Amino acid sequence: MARTENDTWEITESVGATALGVAASRAAETESENPLIRDPFARVFLDAAGDGVWNWHLAPELPAEVVEAEPDLPLHMRSMVDYMACRTAFFDAFFVDATRAGIRQAVILAAGLDARSWRLPWPDGTTVFELDQPRVLEFKSSTLRNHGAEPTCNRVEVPVDLRQDWPEALRQAGFDASAPSAWSAEGLLPYLPAAAQDLLFERVQSLTVTGSRIAVEALGPNFMAPETRATRRARMDRVRALMAKADPQREVPRTDELWYFEEREDVGEWLRRHGWDVTVTPSPELMAGYGRKPPKEVEDGVPQNLFVSAQRTR
Repeated sequence: MARTENDTWEITESVGATALGVAASRAAETESENPLIRDPFARVFLDAAGDGVWNWHLAPELPAEVVEAEPDLPLHMRSMVDYMACRTAFFDAFFVDATRAGIRQAVILAAGLDARSWRLPWPDGTTVFELDQPRVLEFKSSTLRNHGAEPTCNRVEVPVDLRQDWPEALRQAGFDASAPSAWSAEGLLPYLPAAAQDLLFERVQSLTVTGSRIAVEALGPNFMAPETRATRRARMDRVRALMAKADPQREVPRTDELWYFEEREDVGEWLRRHGWDVTVTPSPELMAGYGRKPPKEVEDGVPQNLFVSAQRTR
């Protein structure tokens, strides 16, 4: 599903389906023998959505002929689940640390099927604002409500497209720009044009005060590299062709068709210039820290993103 200006989507379409794909990775990790993270709600979302391309990491074993032709594919898939688990753990820890420091309002940009409002031990008096498209938020809240789950915080939905005037919508929802806040941008930036990314951080800057914090999954320096894109596309084209023959009912995701490959400013540098104390952790280092370093055979297949955490100091 090609991107267009001001496009919208259901949870099973376009960018919405990628949220289900991430949920599938979290479910796979949660149900593994030694899970790094536990998200009991990931499986709930998948059951509600039914089968689809998003279940790539949860489907039965790969056909033997596919593994024979692409012997590293199972490792690639396992390493992507590891990456998502580490990413989840990073943002979980970020919010827990922020609330321990006394911050009592959090903003989750492009919240998708992030269930932190239900999973994390938020202190009393904490408000979590979740921003995303209306149909995505409605699917999440109705699914968990039907499951009997209750948020562990004061959860406030802000149904808005991040390409629109979301700061005004956030204020109208009760956000206090005069108090410290904690923000996350997880799995978001490749789905934004470069100009929209700049505007996003300018708006965050206008809504934060000293002591506020932010965590970002930023694009790595090789995101725009032609050879990286070509290698990724060729590998997925091979897998798609193999699966089409071996198991035509099992679709292979191709999320890079939804990304904007545009030159953009380094997130860490932007934050430093605007008065933030910044720490940047490359994904291989993050994964190694969690004991999930990918095997050498598939290192190039794991996103080489940068995990940025920052606190506003002026």
